[in-house]
Amino acid sequence: MIILVAAFLGGNLGLNAQVVNTDVPTEEEFEEEEGEDEEDEEEEGIDEEEENAEELSEDEFAVTDQEGNEEVIEFPEAMTYDLDSLLNLYTSKTYLSPGDCEMKNENPTFPKEVYIERLSRIPSVMEFAYNDIVQRFIDRYSGRLRYSVSYMLGAANFYLPIFEEALEAYQLPLELKYLPIIESALNPKAVSRAGATGLWQFMLGTGKQYGLEVNSLVDERRDPVKSSYAAARYLRDLYNIFGDWNLVIAAYNCGPENINKAIHRANANAAKTANAQTGETQAINKDYWHIYPYLPAETRGYVPAFIAANYIMTYYCEHFICPMTTRLPAQSDTVMVHRDVHLEQIAGVIGTDADLLRSLNPEYRRDIVPGNTKPCAIRMPMADTGKFIDNEDSIYNYRVSELLTKRLVVDVNDDVPTFSRSRGSYSRRSGRYSRRAARNSRRGARATRSSRSRGGGSVTIQRGQTLSQIAKRNGTTVAKLRKLNGIKGNNIQAGKKIRVR
Repeated sequence: MIILVAAFLGGNLGLNAQVVNTDVPTEEEFEEEEGEDEEDEEEEGIDEEEENAEELSEDEFAVTDQEGNEEVIEFPEAMTYDLDSLLNLYTSKTYLSPGDCEMKNENPTFPKEVYIERLSRIPSVMEFAYNDIVQRFIDRYSGRLRYSVSYMLGAANFYLPIFEEALEAYQLPLELKYLPIIESALNPKAVSRAGATGLWQFMLGTGKQYGLEVNSLVDERRDPVKSSYAAARYLRDLYNIFGDWNLVIAAYNCGPENINKAIHRANANAAKTANAQTGETQAINKDYWHIYPYLPAETRGYVPAFIAANYIMTYYCEHFICPMTTRLPAQSDTVMVHRDVHLEQIAGVIGTDADLLRSLNPEYRRDIVPGNTKPCAIRMPMADTGKFIDNEDSIYNYRVSELLTKRLVVDVNDDVPTFSRSRGSYSRRSGRYSRRAARNSRRGARATRSSRSRGGGSVTIQRGQTLSQIAKRNGTTVAKLRKLNGIKGNNIQAGKKIRVR
C-alpha cells in the first residue's frame, strides 16, 4: 500500500515528466477562434441539422439515425468542468506547469478510416468500435477540451500508477485506467450534481458497499488509493454479471439495474419485430450498441466518451496537444495516530504547509483526523515523519481549544432563579437544592395564588351575579353553594356574603 501511494506522491518511482510548451494559448482564446470559425460557416450557410443543433445546450448534441429520427445525447458531466477549477487544485498549482513545446491552436481532422485504424492499434482486450457518435466525442476532446486534455495528461503522472496497480491486482484490463477521465477529469475533489464523489465518482451507497468509510469527518471516496481498489472490485463484480466490458462501463455509470431493464426492453422490441416479419424468436442480445436507444441519455454518451478518452490519451500528439509538465512531489510516508488531531496542529508545530497535508489526506473532510474513534493514518512528506514523532505531544497540545472544540465533559448551570415582588425583575441565588424543596416551593406558590384568587371561604354577592357565575368563578358547583348556604332555588341578594367553602 505504501509503495502504491508513493506512486501518487513519490518522486523515486521512475516516472518521467512530460515536456510541454511554454506558451499554451488560453482556453478562452481557443473558444474565440472556434467562434470565429463558426461565424464563417454561418456566412457560407449551414444546413438544417446545424441550425437545430444551435438550439441545444453546449453540453449536449443531436444525432439522426438511419430512419431520420433525431436523438439528443448528453456529454458526461466531467466533460463540462471548467479548466480553471482544475488548474486551481493544490496539486496542479504546485506540480504542474506549461512546458516548452508550442501547443498549436489547431485541431487537424482526418478521414474516418484513420480514426478506425488508430483505435484498432490500441493494445486492448476491450472493443473500441468507431461510429459517428464516437467521432463527436473525439472532436470534443481534441477541440474544445484540448486544454483540459493537456491538464489531464500532466495529472496522469500522479494517478495512473495507482489506477494500474489496483486494476492489475484484480486482473482487469488496464485500459480502464482512463475511466476517471470521463468520471472526474482527474479531479480528486470532484462532486457531481447527484453527489458522486472523488476520482472514481462513487455514490454514497456504492462506496459503503465496497468498504469506503463515509461519515461527517471521513470520506474515503476522496482517497485515490482506497477508492481505486474499491472501483476495481466493483468493475470486477459488474463483469461477472454482464460478461461484456462495454456493458460494464455503462453499468458503472447508471447502475446494473438500468442496464438489465434496457436489455429486456431492447430484446422484447426485437422479438416483436422478428415475430411479425418471420415468425421466429431471437436470442437475447446483450450488445451495448443494440440496447443503446433504451439507455439513459447520459449513459448513451458514456461508452463513446470512454472510447474517445482512450483515443485522445494515446494520440494527443497527432492533434497538436502538449501535456503539462509534471514535477513529481517528494516521497511520502504515514504515521498512525490514536488521538484526534487537526491538520493545522501538525502544520503549525512541524512547520509544513497545511495545504500540502490536505492534498495528501483528502479523505479528512474537515481537517480533523478522528484518532479517538480508531487508529488513523496521516500521510506527510517523508522528511516530516520524524518531526511528527519527535513533537507528538506538542502537536496534540497546540491550539487544541481553538481547533478541537468538542468538549468531553460539561458542567450544568445549577443556579436557581428567585423572583422579587417587582414585576419583571428577579435575582439568582447560587447553591444546590433538593427536588423535594423545589416541589414544596411550587406547591406553596400554587396555594398562595389559589387563596388570593378565591378570596378565602366566602365572597360578597355583586349586583347582577347568579349562582352559576359565582360557582364558576370560585371553582365549585351551584349544588354545593345551595347546600353550604341553605339556599332553595336561585334567589340571592346583592351585598350579602355567601360561603363558597
